[in-house]
Amino acid sequence: MRSAILKTALGSALIVVLLGGVPAQAATKPDTFPLPNGFQPEGIAIGGHYAYFGSRATGDIYRADLRTGKGGVISKGPGTQSLGLKTDGRGQLFVAGGNAGNARVIDLRTGAVIKSYQLATGTSFVNDVILFRGAAYYTDSANPVLYKLDLGRGGALPAEAVSIPLSGAIQYTTGNNANGIAPSPDGRSLLIVQSNTGKLFEADPSTGVTTEVDLGGELLTNGDGLLLAGRTLYAVQNRLNTVAAIGLARDGASGKIIARLTDDRFDVPTTVAAYGRRLYLPNARFTTTPTPDTTYDVVAIKP
Repeated sequence: MRSAILKTALGSALIVVLLGGVPAQAATKPDTFPLPNGFQPEGIAIGGHYAYFGSRATGDIYRADLRTGKGGVISKGPGTQSLGLKTDGRGQLFVAGGNAGNARVIDLRTGAVIKSYQLATGTSFVNDVILFRGAAYYTDSANPVLYKLDLGRGGALPAEAVSIPLSGAIQYTTGNNANGIAPSPDGRSLLIVQSNTGKLFEADPSTGVTTEVDLGGELLTNGDGLLLAGRTLYAVQNRLNTVAAIGLARDGASGKIIARLTDDRFDVPTTVAAYGRRLYLPNARFTTTPTPDTTYDVVAIKP
């Protein structure tokens, strides 16, 4: 079985429209391609026809050409994690540093680290990043805070990060808390999924005050990466091998799960990015003991 819709209240044709146009050569693109053995992927970012992946094992950044599936490591890691990724379209890749408590910005032309920020000391898990209204925002699954990099003209990097405490409806507990992050459809707030509770929250980007998004009693258990396409939010539920498609109100305050997507190639996918009519997801294989020879891949689905 390939892609399957487990639950739907809205035809997939509308979802496809929200993802934008289709490159002429789409039919020839591979819908599965490998990553290096032992890579342990987590994040994905797409810029142009290239996808970038971060390694949980070494922090390496791997680039793949989506037209062929071929690629290679373009930036050697520091030996600590590279998790959530976003590219700004100016040749900069923003990287969430996981349990190292840091963020890095990488030059995609040279692979060099332009700047590194130590966001937290002690226990931390800097998990994901979004570029939003002239800033980069990072989540921390271990601490109720957002880290913000205010970007200057032309994407210029700041001297240091700003911490914005999360307050209001979100309550941190045992396990992974705030994880994936995306903008609301109206572009005024941030959406954050809490992995351990399965709840979705709106956060004021200035104050960090959160309110729970009304999903009609549905949960996004094991929620990981988020992707907004129009007013459809895709939420990867990693260990459930599922992607939930949520139709959101324009202000992001409420929504309804309109589809749950699965595929027999899923092996604990962690996050998602779109290119043409396809969604691309790296298989993190959390339920497989990693070794230097463990195989990893990326799968593409059409919702």
